[in-house]
Amino acid sequence: PTAHSAILARTRGIPMVVAAGPGVLAEPEGTMVALDGGTGELAFDPDPDTLDRYRVRAEARRRGETAARANAGRPARTRDGVLVEVAANVGSLADARLAKSSGADAAGLVRTEFLFLDRAEAPDVEEQEAAYRGLADALSGRRLTLRTLDVGGDKPLSYLPSAHEANPFLGLRGIRMSLSREEMLRDQLIAVCRVAADAPVSLMFPMVSTVNELVAALGVLDDALAHTGGPRPAGLQVGIMVEVPAAALKAEAFVPYVDFFSIGTNDLTQYTLAAERGNDTVARLADPLDPAVLRLIDVVSQSASGRVDVGVCGEVASDESAVPLLLGLGVRKLSVVPTAIPMVKQAVRQVDVAAAAKLARKALTASSAEEVRALVTSATGHGPA
Repeated sequence: PTAHSAILARTRGIPMVVAAGPGVLAEPEGTMVALDGGTGELAFDPDPDTLDRYRVRAEARRRGETAARANAGRPARTRDGVLVEVAANVGSLADARLAKSSGADAAGLVRTEFLFLDRAEAPDVEEQEAAYRGLADALSGRRLTLRTLDVGGDKPLSYLPSAHEANPFLGLRGIRMSLSREEMLRDQLIAVCRVAADAPVSLMFPMVSTVNELVAALGVLDDALAHTGGPRPAGLQVGIMVEVPAAALKAEAFVPYVDFFSIGTNDLTQYTLAAERGNDTVARLADPLDPAVLRLIDVVSQSASGRVDVGVCGEVASDESAVPLLLGLGVRKLSVVPTAIPMVKQAVRQVDVAAAAKLARKALTASSAEEVRALVTSATGHGPA
């Protein structure tokens, strides 16, 4: 569910079911299939009653989406008045435009890899600056959260050759890769600083495991600021993605250095449960609602304790029925695929934070993701996907 192909499908609003097993390949070509991308249900050659149930469900979903889109431009406040930012995960200029039209409060995650992939060499400072300005213009003054280059693992770059790694997901990726190519990181940060002088920008470092990595990255940021000839722009915020269990568990140590935490539940789940996110044989294990993952989110929120903002930019934030759990754990920013913004905002408006906090406390002591889902269903009537 958190593989990059699934993220692309979700961004385009395409229902998708994964890890259905090899038996699906035995179905004859031309067989009618009914599927629910929210619950993972799959029915081959459905009888009329089953087909009617799916159609009724689809029509109810369409009505809900229509109502949500009508209110998408409004702020998302819970029933008890807590304001929650619902931002967009963006990977292109088209995504940024869609985010704005879908009611995004900000761009909570810009995957800057789109500038670096499928080419023979890295983009220079000027090309990056132009691209980031284009995104800022498309968002019309909304905050732009630019994640520095996050490659390695399942996203190699041909012009950044590296030694063979038996397990690249545990190797040179994210901030580790950037710090090993400091000149490339400096160029990216120069471009970011130039744009931050004219627009609200947040800078986010990925795959941070240690405070020393963050301090080193901040040193490169200081070099970039010196190159631009000015102090840090007033609107420039700095944060890290929390996607490594070690970073979550020692979040308190990062607080003095950052303005925000953005929890990347896709990788955090993968590393916590030792279940590779792109491996279909363990896909059912890689569940972001596992109590162990929820406990790590809770640790981050408790460590932040009002001193720095806490958001979630992983795919679980796009599941509106998981919203009560996240808000109950103290998350106040959700960054989701652009098409999910209206429904996630609508879900926020149905939450009572005090009740959600009680639900979250119960979820933390559950024994499995299945038990967490049952708790959510019992409390809200809707189970997370």
